[in-house]
Amino acid sequence: MVLSKIASESDVSVHSTFASRYVRESLPRYKMPENSIPKEAAFQIINDELMLDGKPRLNLASFVTTWMEPECDKLMMDAMNKNYVDMDEYPVTTELQNRCVNMIAHLFNAPLGDSEAAIGVGTVGSSEAIMLAGLAFKRKWQNKRKAEGKPYDKPNIVTGANVQVCWEKFARYFEVELKEVKLREGYYVMDPEKAVEMVDENTICVAAILGSTLNGEFEDVKLLNDLLVEKNKVTGWDTPIHVDAASGGFIAPFLWPELEWDFRLPLVKSINVSGHKYGLVYAGVGWVIWRSKEDLPEELIFHINYLGTDQPTFTLNFSKGSSQIIAQYYQLIRLGYEGYRNVMENCHQNAIVLKQGLEQTGRFNIVSKDIGVPLVAFSLKDNSRHTEFEIADMLRRFGWIVPAYTMPADAQHVTVLRVVIREDFSRALAERLVLDITKVLHELDSLPARINAKISIVDEQKNGTVIKKTAIETQREITTYWKNFVMAKKNNKNTIC
Repeated sequence: MVLSKIASESDVSVHSTFASRYVRESLPRYKMPENSIPKEAAFQIINDELMLDGKPRLNLASFVTTWMEPECDKLMMDAMNKNYVDMDEYPVTTELQNRCVNMIAHLFNAPLGDSEAAIGVGTVGSSEAIMLAGLAFKRKWQNKRKAEGKPYDKPNIVTGANVQVCWEKFARYFEVELKEVKLREGYYVMDPEKAVEMVDENTICVAAILGSTLNGEFEDVKLLNDLLVEKNKVTGWDTPIHVDAASGGFIAPFLWPELEWDFRLPLVKSINVSGHKYGLVYAGVGWVIWRSKEDLPEELIFHINYLGTDQPTFTLNFSKGSSQIIAQYYQLIRLGYEGYRNVMENCHQNAIVLKQGLEQTGRFNIVSKDIGVPLVAFSLKDNSRHTEFEIADMLRRFGWIVPAYTMPADAQHVTVLRVVIREDFSRALAERLVLDITKVLHELDSLPARINAKISIVDEQKNGTVIKKTAIETQREITTYWKNFVMAKKNNKNTIC
């Protein structure tokens, strides 16, 4: 007798996912589905949709690490199920975090003995690190003002207008006034002299950036420190400095060790750095280091014991994975000083190659600096015919993700493109990018100049009222217009052929 079984539509064990009903059904977008689906189908349909994302290694907008060694990948996968906050259950993971804090503190020249423990903590990224450092400054300033019988309700921070958005978040979330030093064309970082002029008795700290997001430039922390020392002497204040070294903290010590920006300067009380940028770890880890115990008010530290032992904690997050902490320790001992220096030198040299290639086109002004984060920020010498936004849009066809953006106040009329050089961006890729940018320039040259009237940049009129368009709306219309123009041109050629 022959035994047979009729496969039901829900049984995909006898056929491939692409032969099943799951690939012809819409994916849930708002509500959880009523029924389960096979694991193979779930994997396939999600994996297929993710193919439409950009390639991380060609995302030249990001400072975040996109490649690690397979051995480190395995360590991270093995630690996926470890909750970092369970310190009593995972004491070795906690010890690895403490070792990282000590190593980074020594890298930043903290005034520590050889076996003295540093004051710091691992965070989800530099955003959390900045929040924690800002809270420490605010609480210390408030405590001093209370002791002196002075008002303590109007704290402020002085920064440049080039700061990352997390500083604006800190100011808004924790009710601190953000006093920004405006930029100017040709000078895209905080001017130390203007910053010190803005300091008053309510300033909890001055935030300096070691590696501006806009053009990679290091701010002059040494000059800021010297000017602030003099102002503190005259006024009797003790305004400190925080260094946001999110991008530059793992670069300067290896490429320019003589540069004074860290705890060698007496007013620098805390420093944050992103492990997931040039610390060479995947996204999700940052660090904040304090100069000494006195710079972190004790009342900000919580002690819990419900996980099995007394645990001091100073974080905005609680449960989180251990993988990035373990990965950071791996990189520190795997590469050592020599390895980090070699990686940073490669990044720096490849940035120079890209910069020189762009200069040879004769079409761009370079607005980044050779001393700074290894990136190249550049703008068109003549953008009367076509814009940086068009170049960014057309580079997408080659797979490159290159951002175009306007500078902050008072340099918002300047538009730049920026390419971040990471560990996995080789000289071959730099040379290829220059070739593709050159192709884009030639294609743009073959197009007629922008005609504002044709692209409906003219303000719309409805019911006699003129509706002003934002710069972004205008730019989107320009991009859409030229995309359609180019596609129509290609279609015409195909028809003729």
